[in-house]
Amino acid sequence: MEKHDEIRDKVSKDYAKAVGGSEGSCCGGDASKGAVASLAGYTREELEALPPEAVVNAFGCGNPLAFSEVGEGDVVLDLGSGAGIDLLIAAKKVGPTGRVIGVDMTDEMIAKAEENVAAAGVDNVELRKGIIEELPVEDSSVDWVISNCVINLSPQKDRVFAEIARVLRPGGRMQVSDIVAEDLPEAVRASAELYSSCLGGAISEAAYVEGLRGAGLEDVEVRARLVYETSQLVALAGETAESLGIEPAVPAAAGGTDTSSGACCCGGGSAETDLGELVRGVAGKVWSAQFYARKPN
Repeated sequence: MEKHDEIRDKVSKDYAKAVGGSEGSCCGGDASKGAVASLAGYTREELEALPPEAVVNAFGCGNPLAFSEVGEGDVVLDLGSGAGIDLLIAAKKVGPTGRVIGVDMTDEMIAKAEENVAAAGVDNVELRKGIIEELPVEDSSVDWVISNCVINLSPQKDRVFAEIARVLRPGGRMQVSDIVAEDLPEAVRASAELYSSCLGGAISEAAYVEGLRGAGLEDVEVRARLVYETSQLVALAGETAESLGIEPAVPAAAGGTDTSSGACCCGGGSAETDLGELVRGVAGKVWSAQFYARKPN
């Protein structure tokens, strides 16, 4: 098995375990699973309209559909669609004449999403198993690509960016929420636990933007960002703030209008590495950002 396949396998197993658990935060801490959904830019009305299991099993870092121009009749593709929270919100936006496609590599996530789609009673959502570096989607077939804290987990991000450009129709757009980071220590990048927790595989905001442009997309911009404080990073890493003597805090937006907050993903504490000590050193260097881009006509 090649290195990038090993990484994907580890991430898939971690998320399968996370969606199957009944307690713990989305990152293995002591908060309720799904609490992130109420902090990630979703409105109360959006959350109340969803099946509880979709909200409880939300592992994202933002709301990629916040303030988006997704409309009636659009075809929306969600990369790493998980338990389906964004699929269901998109399904309402596109209406009966539109269509939503979710792609995920984890059987347990697909099964959970199918349950939530059925519970919501929508018939314009389709789930497909696959990896985001090789999407099971036709060329130039979707109007929007969305994703919620998933591309950072890919060990082949340039392939993901190229796939986004391939599947978008001319003039089609993407809007994703994701984790980015600057100057991460090698110990953070080497930690398998921190990779699944959306830290170890994060690239810089500049590299993300350049990757999208390199794939042929244009009008690339960062529409919102939120820098994580230490307590938020502790939650990302799967430790509890209390266990490290850190008072939990709600992070403040680092300029601009924030639409993506809260911790993300899954993972757990490591018996081999002091994750708490590692994340202390990256406070202020990790943030969630909302990226927008368009495929040329």
